[in-house]
Amino acid sequence: MTDYYSSHPRFFVSVDCIIFGLKDGKLNILLTHRAFEPEMGKWSLMGGFVERDESVDDAAARVLRQLTGLDNVYMHQVGAFGRIDRDPGERVVSVAYFALLNANEADSELLRARGAQWTPVDELPELGFDHPEMIEKAREVMRRKFVTEPLAFELLPELFTLTQLQTLYELVMAQPLDKRNFRKRIAEFSCIEPTGQIDKTGSRRGARLYHYNPAVSADTFSFFKI
Repeated sequence: MTDYYSSHPRFFVSVDCIIFGLKDGKLNILLTHRAFEPEMGKWSLMGGFVERDESVDDAAARVLRQLTGLDNVYMHQVGAFGRIDRDPGERVVSVAYFALLNANEADSELLRARGAQWTPVDELPELGFDHPEMIEKAREVMRRKFVTEPLAFELLPELFTLTQLQTLYELVMAQPLDKRNFRKRIAEFSCIEPTGQIDKTGSRRGARLYHYNPAVSADTFSFFKI
């Protein structure tokens, strides 16, 4: 090793995962109680240090897998957070990621073992460190990507109603959408296909169920300009 590297300070690199899921018709984030100092006992995002033999992407995927039991989950890097005093324990630079998953697919036993809990994004408790800043940044990035990529279908069940789809977009974009215009826009996308099945959980008449066909929209998806 040259003197160039040894003459510079060393500090920790970590990852933090902002894990979004739909629960009870609300957009939720998965939180855990921090089990050690500093900030022990506070609600926290799930995170961990980057190991010597892994990239930051691999570290984020590992942290997600250890908490939820899931692989091949959609993840996107939000950015690096490196304020000098962000961690009172040591100098730590954290790379934040947001993940989108079907909340019902997460391993309930693993969540229980970690003391993890789904919490609505508009009802978050006091969080440690700069995690509120990470969450706000993740929501901003997610809003931008939701209008250009088919991310909604990472959160929805395989079969969904158009009302569920519109509700999700309203939650993510934090604004109401006109039902008539929304459905007119939906009709332009052949990738959103009716299944012929009816969901009768919400009313006697029921609502048509749809599914997303990624093969149809692989090269053409460009969604709502709101």
